Amino acid sequence: MASRLRILVSGMIAGNPQQGGATWAVLQYLLGLRGLGHDVTFVEPIATNSIVPAGAPLDTSINAQYFQAVATRFDFTTAALLHQDTSETIGLPYAGLVDAARECDLLINISGMLTDPWLLEPIPRRVYLDLDPAFNQLWQAVEGIDRHFDAHTHFATVGCSIGLPGCDVPTCGRQWLPTLQPIALSEWGATPGDADAPWTTVGHWRGYGSICHRGVQYGQKVHSFRRFIDLPRRTRERLRPALSIHPDELNDLDALRANDWNIVDPAVVAMTPDAYRQFIRSSKGELAIAKSGYVESRCGWFSDRSVCYLASGRPVVAQDTGFSPWLPVGEGLLAFTTVEGAVDAIETVSIDYETHCQRAREIAEAHFRAEVVLSAFLERVGATHETADAPPAGARIVGATPSARRTVGESFRAAAVDRQV
Repeated sequence: MASRLRILVSGMIAGNPQQGGATWAVLQYLLGLRGLGHDVTFVEPIATNSIVPAGAPLDTSINAQYFQAVATRFDFTTAALLHQDTSETIGLPYAGLVDAARECDLLINISGMLTDPWLLEPIPRRVYLDLDPAFNQLWQAVEGIDRHFDAHTHFATVGCSIGLPGCDVPTCGRQWLPTLQPIALSEWGATPGDADAPWTTVGHWRGYGSICHRGVQYGQKVHSFRRFIDLPRRTRERLRPALSIHPDELNDLDALRANDWNIVDPAVVAMTPDAYRQFIRSSKGELAIAKSGYVESRCGWFSDRSVCYLASGRPVVAQDTGFSPWLPVGEGLLAFTTVEGAVDAIETVSIDYETHCQRAREIAEAHFRAEVVLSAFLERVGATHETADAPPAGARIVGATPSARRTVGESFRAAAVDRQV
């Protein structure tokens, strides 16, 4: 077993406060690494224009209140909300962050959020963790937006097909190591499902702008949803997604209402980690329509949200983004590409609901358990004291040849428990 590591994790919890699902996406890493026995420090940089209400001091902001509530709820004493480009923090003082960085073995930098050189440069292994595959790479390669790749030594992505045949996402000259989303199963116990409950999901109608590359539009959830707008009229099941939609989206709101979508506000039903978990447990299962960018890119993305449904013993019917070769589909997890396929999958689950609930939990245990996923992740980035010395600060891992990329994919499949379809 690897020695105890000192790990700095950076990601977003309070930058867009009161989003329980986004909070859990980061918490799974923090709780999972801590569960493996590693010393974990968390830092979240927050820009001035993200502080709410606008113009408020950081220490009295809604962001700070939310950050402190989450840190207290999950007993993270070595955590800081860092006012970007300053030394002002909530939680661990800045001097404590600098000291922690000097002693760290590894940085896990979600979407490259952390850019402070005093915290980056002392750490020998700096992993860029891509939780938004296709978009991060396209922003860098197509739109020229600096995603801070150069500050890292290793690159990992939940887009498990990036760099493999069939996925046209540019690699930006990096070797992207595939990883699944981890889940701390101790926090996500299965509960009995209710066959009469609605199918749900949680998401944003529009997260950010779309990207056009080589004639392909890599869009948002809205662009996928419109293709399935009449789905509720084709099934007897109730569909109750929690979607954040701007009230000015009048045409889409009218279309959703006209087609019997029962839209609820995620700021009401999923604003904290506990509320988010309860919303999932109150569901029959998840109907997951993905951002069109994930679908068009065939990047293999699979949602951390869907993993939470699986762990809760709730079946997932998900639009296929190319994840089918990586995960067992058919029971507990069903993939679709068309409206007809979605209707058939929902009906299949309803016919034998208890079996699909049981299988959903089994998939979470076999494929997403944090101890397994994160142990393999640390091994692949060489973050063990038993490995050779780390690459020098600033070193880059350049892109692999196509055959080498296939080897990465094959080794990933072998690292987890039975990934055969």
